[in-house]
Amino acid sequence: MADMLFTAEGVTKRFGGVTALDKVSMEIPRASIFGLIGPNGAGKTTFFNTLTGLYQVDEGKFTFDGKPLNVKAPHEVAVVGIARTFQNIRLFGEMSVLENVMVGRHVRTKAGAFGAIFQTPATRREEAEITQRAHELLDYIGLSKRAGDKSRTLAYGEQRRLEIARALATDPKMIALDEPAAGMNATETIALRELIERIANDGTTVMLIEHDMRLVMKVCQHLAVLDYGRKIAGGTPAEVQRDPAVIKAYLGGAHTEVTK
Repeated sequence: MADMLFTAEGVTKRFGGVTALDKVSMEIPRASIFGLIGPNGAGKTTFFNTLTGLYQVDEGKFTFDGKPLNVKAPHEVAVVGIARTFQNIRLFGEMSVLENVMVGRHVRTKAGAFGAIFQTPATRREEAEITQRAHELLDYIGLSKRAGDKSRTLAYGEQRRLEIARALATDPKMIALDEPAAGMNATETIALRELIERIANDGTTVMLIEHDMRLVMKVCQHLAVLDYGRKIAGGTPAEVQRDPAVIKAYLGGAHTEVTK
């Protein structure tokens, strides 16, 4: 039996009279690449937002690394070991590429206000370690030569990779990527695929929302499909591709309730 890092059981989220997530359950094996797919408005980003503390669930529960996941704010999620990126790039444009990664690393720092003000030896050592780790991550994503450049000067695909490096700076056990290939050209998408595979091979679980089905089918080992806020299918990419409910959700037709 696979070692499950993350599980969702019966997760429900409502906004007034609209049920955005309806009893969604799934399991994600450790060090795997898991895809969450579905048509526009299916509830994918809402699921990410409940998982990462932006929204609170109305029913159901999450379990992460063998413990209940009960977070009330996004920063608490980073502390327990989950990092994420967003559909829209959220870099600090006037900060350097290196500084953007260093910002992510501070969630693992211990120096308080006293150390920051008086620059104690411990604080200086910690800052040196943060800088070193940020350089290592820039090398990891192939941007070490741009360390001193402002992040706004990077090409689009490079900015996406920089966001991933900043998320990795938190030392996550799982990284949730929300449409990382959106707007990328073919060359940038190939580089992204190689990076995602490398992250998983190095032991970090990847949860991926993505509309690029070619990327999803090549990179993911497991998939869950949402439609109208409900999970309609799950399994390997090959299994999901053949599922009649998935074909209907993507190609059209009357919506029917499917439990699987």
